[in-house]
Amino acid sequence: MTPGAATASGRSWTAVAPAWAITVAMMAATLVVGAVSASLARPLFVIGCLAVAHLAWRESPASHLRVLILLFVFAPFLRRITDLGAGYDPLGLMLVGPLFALALPGLRLMTYDNLRELTSERFGPILVVGVTVLWATLLSMVAGAWNDTASGLLKWGAPLIYAATLLVEDVDRDEMLSAAASAFFFVLPVVGIYGILQFVDPPAWDRYWLQYASIMSAGRPEPFAVRVFSTLNGPASCATFLATGLLLVGFLKRGWWLLPVALPAVIALLLTTYRTAWISLAGAIVYATLFAPTRLRAVGIILVAVVGGMVALMASPEVADTLSVRLATFGSVGQDVSALERLEQFVLLWSRAEDHLIGGGFATVDVGAAGTMAIDGMLIACWTMMGLVGGLVCLSGFLWAILRALPLPSAGLSRGRIVTGGLMVGALVQLPLANIGAAELGFLFWTFATLAVCRGAPEAVA
Repeated sequence: MTPGAATASGRSWTAVAPAWAITVAMMAATLVVGAVSASLARPLFVIGCLAVAHLAWRESPASHLRVLILLFVFAPFLRRITDLGAGYDPLGLMLVGPLFALALPGLRLMTYDNLRELTSERFGPILVVGVTVLWATLLSMVAGAWNDTASGLLKWGAPLIYAATLLVEDVDRDEMLSAAASAFFFVLPVVGIYGILQFVDPPAWDRYWLQYASIMSAGRPEPFAVRVFSTLNGPASCATFLATGLLLVGFLKRGWWLLPVALPAVIALLLTTYRTAWISLAGAIVYATLFAPTRLRAVGIILVAVVGGMVALMASPEVADTLSVRLATFGSVGQDVSALERLEQFVLLWSRAEDHLIGGGFATVDVGAAGTMAIDGMLIACWTMMGLVGGLVCLSGFLWAILRALPLPSAGLSRGRIVTGGLMVGALVQLPLANIGAAELGFLFWTFATLAVCRGAPEAVA
């Protein structure tokens, strides 16, 4: 499955319409089918994801990345609408579609015969993390947790397979980043406006999902009581995608329309009340100020964020109260419930260190059940899944990927190379606070960590 290949007839579907347009049509068709038979929409959507991913990859890796962003952003939204009609699906079958689409180009690895390159330093972080993922998979299989085994392997493995494929294909970093920025240029206002409306009065499908989902951090299904997750699968995912999109669009796009595109996204990002994304975005912007090509743009993003914050605070008393309470936690660590809960998790794990020497594999935890501990951050996730030694090895792979993607301030770097470095600064901030290795967050991390070391135009300032 070579990118850019033509069909047997010499003409591909993407010659008629670009892959992103076919993807939008496929998602719209899912809504239509769901109105007739909601349960049928689930498997058809997964098949549709594979189909559009195949078409997009044949068009180009850049087109495929654009399609992946659309699928990961809107699949949870389609899932919730479908659940409203067909009943809550605890397995989240429709969320498998984007992961299959992510792993699909990995078929290329099966025909790649240069094993020496696959074990070279370029693939080092992927191989290190991959070994620990296989260890967690084995632990899950030994425990007989077959659903957890399949789910965990797909969520953790698909981003690694995709990253390895990008290296094998030797993709062009600047072309890929341009495609990602174009996708987010469309995504940001849609996700932002929907998120604002969701906060004011969540739709029926969002209320329904909040009543049944095990996630406890998305608020209550009431007006002004939701932690915005917009079209995505939770506040953390929504905030991380918005922060990533703001960086890509802010640094790589031009034009006066950037303000109306970014403003609703900034407000929705604030309404997620997910401080980890706020801090990671701030870290990435500060990093960008160290480089001349991105310094002015960094100031512009800061101004947009300030304007967005002022508009949000003045929008309504409920919005002002929500943001004021959350912002106040930065100055009162002793009363920060989230920080205290994370500290308690470390204390509890350390007190039971002998129970987590080899790890427990991909065990699903219902945080809504009494006596269960939430798994927050890569440190705790790796420790509980892969054990003390395996967890440290896994974390070393992530740190390796981050640190080698951070260029030091110097002349001649392209704007795209600097932006990938900024995204990795954000990932470094998120590492102890969020699980950046699996599913949609794993897709973001491994994609941009890999693009940072791909070929580009080192002297081009986009």
